[in-house]
Amino acid sequence: MAAETPIPAELWDTVPPAARAALLALLEALHRRLADLEARLGQNSGNSHRPPSADAPQVKPAPPRKPSGKKPGGQPGHPRAVRPRLPADVVIDHKPRRCAGCGHALAGDDPQPRWQQVWELPEVRPQVTEHRFHTLNCPCGQATRAARPLDLPADGYGPRLKAAVTYLTGALRLSKAQAQALCADLLGLPVSQGQVCAVEAEAALTLAPTVETLRRALPQQDVNMDETGWKQAGKPRWLWVAVTAAFTVFHLALCRGRRVVEGLLGSSYTGVLTTDRWSAYHRVARRQLCWAHLRRDFQALIDRGGPGAAVGERLLGLSDELFFWWHALHDDACDRELFDRRLAGVKRRVRAALVGGGRGDGKSAGLCGELPRLWPALWRFAEGEGVEPTNNAAERALRPAVLWRKASQGTRTDSGSRYVATVLSVVATCRQQGRRVWDYLTSAFAAARHGRPAPSLLPVS
Repeated sequence: MAAETPIPAELWDTVPPAARAALLALLEALHRRLADLEARLGQNSGNSHRPPSADAPQVKPAPPRKPSGKKPGGQPGHPRAVRPRLPADVVIDHKPRRCAGCGHALAGDDPQPRWQQVWELPEVRPQVTEHRFHTLNCPCGQATRAARPLDLPADGYGPRLKAAVTYLTGALRLSKAQAQALCADLLGLPVSQGQVCAVEAEAALTLAPTVETLRRALPQQDVNMDETGWKQAGKPRWLWVAVTAAFTVFHLALCRGRRVVEGLLGSSYTGVLTTDRWSAYHRVARRQLCWAHLRRDFQALIDRGGPGAAVGERLLGLSDELFFWWHALHDDACDRELFDRRLAGVKRRVRAALVGGGRGDGKSAGLCGELPRLWPALWRFAEGEGVEPTNNAAERALRPAVLWRKASQGTRTDSGSRYVATVLSVVATCRQQGRRVWDYLTSAFAAARHGRPAPSLLPVS
């Protein structure tokens, strides 16, 4: 016993047995705490859920790929990328006047001439329509003022300009000052920062019914869901994202709990929800755990060292095998029967590794004890089409929002937060559906100008 403590043997023998036990227990607890703190200091994007931008400078990046020996650029069989031929506003024909051989005069047209297009921006100058309201006097002495048209915008900004401002701040995440500068420099319009705020508020109001329609459709879809921190007036908020095959919904909430999940999906959700292991999702009946997150958990076991490292290496290797066969199935390198047979073998070995790891202690025992309880959620992706083994769709959707948060430090008001969630939903859904964001925003503002709702973003079944 004395050899396990820094106390000399002659002093250790004088310590009462009860005090010895207390000292040894304290020493063991301090060792565990030190190991935990060292593991937390060693966390990075490869062994935790931290983003790569949070990695310390000393963290080594992922090793580069082995040289393939191929030349840079497109490889044989790669589809050729060519500039598209756009409708021409001006056509200039170039014809030879005389034969290059004999000098004979030439005439006529080439039915299939070679062509080259020159693209240029038109001269940008604002289109200003000035409305003049006359007041005319009647011989009876009554002065009558012209009525204001109902569709005339009170702020004096047309749909395309409002769409441009929304596109700049919502799709490109420019600050209000940057949007103001771009309007002045490129468009020649002296838009104030206050007016940028007013356009954002109008955009949130105009687009809110469209996003609410998408939100009501979530319970009928398979969903990838994730969340990240946000700030409103310096107070913590949570920005949630729900991604389906056809649309995306963002939602800003006060908490990170299961009530938000139930509010978005309903308490009787029957689709497949793909997420990480966060406890807020545990009550969803049909769930798929993200294997990319699990791989980082396995790497964390390896980096912590000790008995759990071997378990982490075993599970990481099995996840490699899982993804190999998953990609083989989707690349038509194997059929469904072979995939199911190989996956059954992976399942058996994963269960055996978890049983072995569950006999250990610390982090490895906790992870290996939790995953068997979530066992069906590990393999839901193999039951049918449309469900991926990772939550990459939600993480990719969150990336623009994270960049927005880093640049803006969050929002200041409820109105600003509504704008963020609404415009992120519209921009992500338009890009998901192959729509031009600016065109959609223009049509939405034009509809609002005439008292109509914005066009729906729900896919037509």
